[in-house]
Amino acid sequence: MSRRLRSGLSAVLIVLSCLFTPLGVVSAWAAYDLADTGRYVTTMAPLADDPDVRDAIVDTVGDGIMREIGQDLDTGVLHGSVAPFVHDAVRSFTRTEAFRAAWNEGNRAAHDAVLRALRDDRGGSGRPVTVDLAPVTAQVKARLAEERVPLAGRIPVQHTEVDLLPAQRLGHLRKGFHVLEVAGFWLPMGAVVFAVAGLALAVRRRRALTAAALGTALGGALLILALSIGRSMTLADLPAEVSQPAAGAVYDALTATLRTTSWFLIALGLTVAALTWLTRRRRPFRLVRRRASEAPPTPPRDQQPPPRVQV
Repeated sequence: MSRRLRSGLSAVLIVLSCLFTPLGVVSAWAAYDLADTGRYVTTMAPLADDPDVRDAIVDTVGDGIMREIGQDLDTGVLHGSVAPFVHDAVRSFTRTEAFRAAWNEGNRAAHDAVLRALRDDRGGSGRPVTVDLAPVTAQVKARLAEERVPLAGRIPVQHTEVDLLPAQRLGHLRKGFHVLEVAGFWLPMGAVVFAVAGLALAVRRRRALTAAALGTALGGALLILALSIGRSMTLADLPAEVSQPAAGAVYDALTATLRTTSWFLIALGLTVAALTWLTRRRRPFRLVRRRASEAPPTPPRDQQPPPRVQV
């Protein structure tokens, strides 16, 4: 194989490796981190202490309870006397260990429901994916009853289902999830194979290694930029009744692994490129010193041949 062909193939393989690296990180995150129920619950658990998330839960659960009992009470009396007690009770409940346990169980149930729907090869029943908030309502009702809030015993504990995935989008989401599960293994593997093959074929391996390292760092930087743009777009498309601070906290928690991996790629790529450049700069000085040490010594003055005299 000629040197020009080897250089061309090496460049193509290194470019493919740099392209596959951020895509492989995203697909592996979706397939092995986001799709794992245990890791998802562990990731979401700290949000039970987040003030924005708590405020969103207080508004959602409190308003839901008020709608349930609002049919039996006058609207003015309801909001003037009972509503503050209900919201205060829900807020107090969010500071207890019982709420943290309910939060984890709710996230586990929601995640299991979403995974079952996405992995259902039969196409599903055409119904949306929902999660039931009845356990949380029951806990709040018990708390209100302990505090002897008026009409607390009349709060109906019904199966309040919250839509997680709309039925009309399940088909597309299911196909995309299957693609991510396959790509989660093959894209990272392809990035490694292409990088090794590109370095093996390179005529100037030091320069190829520098290019691969800088490409990896660039991929990490582009991934961070994509996460920032995705966050802005996600919050901008939320309905008006959804709390943007709470949604932002959830987005940041779910993408924390991606951000950490992106910064790791940037640090790794820049470190390898810097080390390669430094070793390349030191090599000429070593060659000069070695050639100087290998030069023949100058003979003493008394052993030097007499100067030639021109006649």
